[in-house]
Amino acid sequence: MNRTLFLIFIIIFFVGLDVYTYYGMTGLFGQTRFGRFYRIITIGLIVSTYIAIFALLMHYMSGVDQGKKEMFNFLTGFVFTMLVTKLIFSAIMLVQDGGRYIIGFLSYIKSLYIDVDDAAAAFIPERRLFITSLATLTAGIPFFGMLYGITKGKYRYTIERVNLSFKDLPAAFDGLRIVQISDIHSGSFDNKEKVRTGIEKINALKPDIVCFTGDLVNAEKEEIDPYLDIFSEIKSKYGKFAILGNHDYYGSWEKNNTMAEDAYFSDFFTKFRKMGFDLLNNENRTINIAGESIQLLGVENWGAGRWFPKKGDLDKALVGVDKSAFKILMSHDPTHWDEKVVLHPEHIHLTLSGHTHGFQFGFQLPGFKWSPAQYRYKKWLGLYQEGGKYLYVNRGFGFLGFPGRVGMWPEITLIELKRGGQNT
Repeated sequence: MNRTLFLIFIIIFFVGLDVYTYYGMTGLFGQTRFGRFYRIITIGLIVSTYIAIFALLMHYMSGVDQGKKEMFNFLTGFVFTMLVTKLIFSAIMLVQDGGRYIIGFLSYIKSLYIDVDDAAAAFIPERRLFITSLATLTAGIPFFGMLYGITKGKYRYTIERVNLSFKDLPAAFDGLRIVQISDIHSGSFDNKEKVRTGIEKINALKPDIVCFTGDLVNAEKEEIDPYLDIFSEIKSKYGKFAILGNHDYYGSWEKNNTMAEDAYFSDFFTKFRKMGFDLLNNENRTINIAGESIQLLGVENWGAGRWFPKKGDLDKALVGVDKSAFKILMSHDPTHWDEKVVLHPEHIHLTLSGHTHGFQFGFQLPGFKWSPAQYRYKKWLGLYQEGGKYLYVNRGFGFLGFPGRVGMWPEITLIELKRGGQNT
């Protein structure tokens, strides 16, 4: 019963939003020839949204196979784009209409005490063309931006270059090229060839080490199967290393059954090996070059949020590591850095994280960055420093939920280590 009422509420909300948006937008040009054309376009978009919703329901009922995934993602993104666009437009219009009806109410109250004619008593100001135009233009920005995000932006792989200098970096590692990727979310991919373009960009950087910082899948381990061959093409001089992210623990197995859980993860871990990744579950590896070495640490997921797995154990990952060693840590969730790494007595020179995706929406310009992610995470994108320790947060290779990216394009990070003074 509660589910039925909720569904009825959702239907009423969507229909009401469409009616309000239609009359708000079509009133912009009145009865002009362009106005009639504008009404046709508005009706077409609204009808297209409902057709997309119906098609999505049919997909859900029949199951989404990989061959239809691209269309499924597009329809999902289109429906979400239309919803956001209409919500923004309606929010601005509601402010205007709220003001209009307040003035009308005050006029009515005034008429009770002052002798005025009926027209003055019932006076409600007309909508201002300027405000309606502003609402349309404001809603149009995310509309076109999100359409680009679901068609082009989600595979617009970009290279972020970071140079870091450390006085105690072993001389043999001067110029070491580390490529970091994060948050692959293979269950969301819908085009193998476009994913391969990202892999080609990684290989073009000629990395010495590749570090993947978690979330290989959305939930189920089988999601990576169609892409095992592609990610196995990644090449690295001194190795490819990986850790688990929070989504890598969400798979299906018989809960409270230790044997079933062990079997699930045993098969899952095999997939990392098939791609050539050395999976570090609260472990460390020694990277040797010309008789010198650094330590690469990897912890399982640890997130400050109560709903995220807390399996990461930094102390366990440090077992056998010399205190004076140069250390790089892979830890999926950047909240781990604030809560554990910065406060830890061991000096972790550099931590590599992901997880936030930059919320897949925002702006990143020289000297300026903004995303809704910053209201959820203190460390959400780019380079941070505290107490001589560095954190880099990668915005992710894939996408999740909203099948696109707007401004926060998928990232491949090239970090070059230098022996010398301080960060450059």
